[in-house]
Amino acid sequence: MEHDATVEGVGVGVNEEGGGTPVVLLRAREEIVPIFVSKDQAQSMQLAIAGEPFERPLTHDLLVEMVTECGAAIDRVRIDDLADGTFYGKIDAEQYTDDRRKDMVFDARPSDAIAIALRVDCPVMVTDEVIDEAGRPPEQFDQGGGGSEDLGL
Repeated sequence: MEHDATVEGVGVGVNEEGGGTPVVLLRAREEIVPIFVSKDQAQSMQLAIAGEPFERPLTHDLLVEMVTECGAAIDRVRIDDLADGTFYGKIDAEQYTDDRRKDMVFDARPSDAIAIALRVDCPVMVTDEVIDEAGRPPEQFDQGGGGSEDLGL
């Protein structure tokens, strides 16, 4: 089963060895799913959350524009698997040509899928299997002020 998820924030993970790894936090099924991402991915997500355009189009902006120009739309993104510590995602899209709908599914890194979802305001879905394996109670996270924050991971 899949559950709607919300992006709770993008910050910096902190653990016993220190910190410094960017992480995006998804809330699904009343749990938090932390997904570690690259610095560039975190910045792209933060810009989308803040609604701040970058001086030049970022890769995610370019992809959204290309999909739109091809007459397609992104319907939703899914975080649907977790294997050996690696999350897997999909981007579901549709295109109408000559009054015929074509459904498309693209394999994607979850960080790319989430960054795109933030730009097109489409649902982010997370499967039970992913939440069961990676989900944590919200009280395990120390979320400070907005923006880039230290998260007690």
